Amino acid sequence: MDVTGLHPVQRPGRRVAAVVRPGTLAEALRALRDDPDLLPVAGATDLLLDLARGGPGDPVRLLDLHAVDGLATIEVDDDLVRLGATVTHNAVVADPRMIIVVTPLAQACLEVGSAQLRNRATVVGNVVTASPANDTISALLALDARVRCARLDGAGAIVERVHHLDDFITGFRTTARETDELVTAIEIPRPAPGTSGIWAKLGNRTAQAISVVHLGAVVTQDDDGVVTAARVAVGSVAERVLLVDTVADTLVGRRLDTDTLDAAVAALGEAITPIDDIRGTAAYRRTTAGVVLRRALEAVRDRTTATQWPSPVPCLGPPGPPAIPRGAEDVTVIDDDTTIEVPVNDTTRSAPGAASLTLLDWLRNRATGTDHDLDGTKEGCAEGECGACTVLLDGRAVMSCLVPAAQADGHDVLTVEGLADGEHLHPLQQAFVDHFAVQCGYCIPGFLVAGAALLDELDDPSDEAIRLGLAGNLCRCTGYYPITTAVKVAGFGEQP
Repeated sequence: MDVTGLHPVQRPGRRVAAVVRPGTLAEALRALRDDPDLLPVAGATDLLLDLARGGPGDPVRLLDLHAVDGLATIEVDDDLVRLGATVTHNAVVADPRMIIVVTPLAQACLEVGSAQLRNRATVVGNVVTASPANDTISALLALDARVRCARLDGAGAIVERVHHLDDFITGFRTTARETDELVTAIEIPRPAPGTSGIWAKLGNRTAQAISVVHLGAVVTQDDDGVVTAARVAVGSVAERVLLVDTVADTLVGRRLDTDTLDAAVAALGEAITPIDDIRGTAAYRRTTAGVVLRRALEAVRDRTTATQWPSPVPCLGPPGPPAIPRGAEDVTVIDDDTTIEVPVNDTTRSAPGAASLTLLDWLRNRATGTDHDLDGTKEGCAEGECGACTVLLDGRAVMSCLVPAAQADGHDVLTVEGLADGEHLHPLQQAFVDHFAVQCGYCIPGFLVAGAALLDELDDPSDEAIRLGLAGNLCRCTGYYPITTAVKVAGFGEQP
C-alpha cells in the first residue's frame, strides 16, 4: 500500500506484537540485551502516536518499564535531585519540594499537558523522545541536568554511564542512548544559594499545547544583584532545544536592568534560527522568544518566579508511583493471544487482544459485554487531545486512547458506567442533569470521570482548580459554563 500521499492520521499504523513486562532493572536490561529491537516504554504517550502514524511496517515489541522496581522515586539530598525513569510529570508537580528546589522543572511539568497526560507521561520519556518542542528539556538544560544510563556487561553486571543533557540529545529526536541501554534517572545538581530559576512557554492552550516557544532560565546573583552565573535554554526554535551560552554571557557580571535585558534579547535573536511551521512563522518565533526571555528575566530580578504556582494543583488522582500490577515479580509477556484480567467498575473483565490495542479499544471492543455495557467511554481524537476517553486507572484519570491495554493487566479501571451507585447517580452526574450541562453528549463521559476525580481530590474546588482539572477535556459544543457550574454544585452541594 502506497501511503506517501496520505495524512499521518490516515496511514495504517504499526502493530504491537507483544509487551514484555519485567519486574527488576536487571531483568529489563537482560531482555533488552537479548532483543535490542525492544522499544522501552513507561507512559507510552508519545510512542503510541508514533506507531499509529508511522505507516505500515514490521510489528514491534514493547519493553514495559512501569512495573520495574525502584524507578518511580524522587530523591532530594544536599547535593542532588534525582528522578527515576518512571517518575511522572504529576509526581513532580505534586511534590512540594520541586517548586522550591527545581522551580523551572516543576513549572514545565505542570504545563506539559493536562492532568490525564501528566498522570502517565514521564520526565525521562520527554527527554528520550528528544523533540525540540518537548517542554521539560529547556528546564532541565537550564538546571544543568545529567542523564544516567545503564546496561549489562559481558558478565551480566549492571554498568552505568552519565551524560550531560546537552551531550545526550544529539539532534532532532536522536540521543546518545545505545540500543542495549536504558535511561534510569535524571539527576539535577541542587542550585547554589542566591540562585533562582523560571520556565515559561508560549502556546495556544493552557494544556495540551505544543509550544511555539519554551524557555528555561537559571540565574545566580550576589547580594548586590550582580549575576555571577546563568544558563538559558530555548526550545521550538531549532532542530533541538538550545543551550544559549551567548545569552548567559550577556548577563554575567551585570545587574538585570533594562540595558542588560535588551542585550540578552538581542543575543538570543542572533543565536537562534527559528523553524517556520503552522504554529508560527520564523519571524514570529524570533520576536516572541525575545519577549518570553525578557519576562523570565524580569521575574528573576523581581523574585516572582514562582508566584503564579497554583495551590492546590489538581492531579486527578494520587500523585505517587503507579500501583505494581499483579505478577510483576516475574517477567510477563503479553501478546494478542494472552488473556488479561482487569477489574473494571469492580467486575473483573477477561479478554485477549491487549498487545495491539489501546485500553480504550480493549474496553469498547473486547471487554464489553454482549449488551455493550462499556460503550460509554468515547473516542474523540485518538491522540490524547480531547479527553473524551478519560477513565480512572488505579484511581488516576488517564486518556485511555494513550494507554496500551497490556499495561492495564492487574490494575483497576473505572469508567463512566461505574460512577453511579446502582440507580443512584453520582452527585456530579445529577448536577449535570440539573444544570443542563449536556449538549451533544459526546464529550460528557470524559468530563464526568475527570470531574469526579477532581471532586475526590478537592471537596470544594476553586474556579482555578476546576479550569486546571478539566483543561484536558474539550467540549465541541462550547458548553463550558454549565459544565463548570455543575462541578461547583456537586462540590459545594449548592448553587455557587
